[in-house]
Amino acid sequence: MAQDVDFTKVRSMNFPRSVILGHGVISQVKDVCDNLLFGKKGVLITGEKTYEAAGKAVYDQVSESYDLTTLFVGNAEKSKIDKTVEEARDTGATFALAVGGGSKIDIGKMVSKELGIPFVSIPTSIAHDGICSDRASIKTPEGAPMTIQGMPPTAVIADTEVLVKAPYRYLASGCADVISNMTALRDWDFARRIRDEEYSTSAAILAEYSARSLIESAPSIRPGMEDSIWICLKPIIASGVSMCIAGTSRPTSGSEHMFSHALDLMHPGKALHGEQCGVGCIMMMSLHGGNWKEIRDALKTIGAPTTAAELGLSDEDIIDALQAANKVRKERFTILGDNGLTRSAARNLAKSTGVI
Repeated sequence: MAQDVDFTKVRSMNFPRSVILGHGVISQVKDVCDNLLFGKKGVLITGEKTYEAAGKAVYDQVSESYDLTTLFVGNAEKSKIDKTVEEARDTGATFALAVGGGSKIDIGKMVSKELGIPFVSIPTSIAHDGICSDRASIKTPEGAPMTIQGMPPTAVIADTEVLVKAPYRYLASGCADVISNMTALRDWDFARRIRDEEYSTSAAILAEYSARSLIESAPSIRPGMEDSIWICLKPIIASGVSMCIAGTSRPTSGSEHMFSHALDLMHPGKALHGEQCGVGCIMMMSLHGGNWKEIRDALKTIGAPTTAAELGLSDEDIIDALQAANKVRKERFTILGDNGLTRSAARNLAKSTGVI
């Protein structure tokens, strides 16, 4: 057989070695540390509220056998990440436990990357699909969102008993974030066809499974039900793993995320990331000529926002963000193209899909 002398592709993929889901599994953190041979010095990365929710239980359990230092952190801003990395380095930590929501886990990813140590993701809420991915969402000093390469967790311990106590809004947001894979994948395939962008079929299949699974399970996802957390966890984790396979956030982030990032810049703190991506997905699916009503109906059934008002935004806020979205990540080619939408086109899109 003739050899392809031009073949030079190389890909490195890192995945969690252990994923433990279900009721009461937070009691297994020490066993995971033992089984993965983490060494004896660690840091617990958490926040004030998440410490009370689960961090203290983790500390009490693990500190019996390990020298564990608690580092209280805030949002995933670059300066705070740098500070946490230095504090962790000073302790001589050989592993990290990140207990909290997305920002605490993102900081864990960066501590893991910068210090070359493993970390365990222990979510207390699942507002997006980052609990097991290798991508960290951080804020620049100017407040702009930026997605960068971190390290995926060596283990994920997702306790449904802990997660069901978080406000239901976070779960609905996490579902919306994963459902928005539907337009991210269309954008990625569009870039493959128009720009010959590298594409991973296996990553795309996993990301689509994640989104489709939540769309089909929407009637079973309800507030205050631990079983709803269970239904959502595997698709949310699979969505994160798709990024590890692809080596990029492409399977889960397209024009709908660019719309969300534009809102973050223009109207920070108004809505959750996943909520914004869900609304963006409705509109971008319409641009793609797909079944946007299916997306809207699934989000409504789950209880995620589908309109500007439900995001706490005005009609003009939505139109502004639609016009600015293509400028957020200029290197990422999507259905928005290089020139974006005119104001009248943005208004028509938002109105025709019922967002405004």
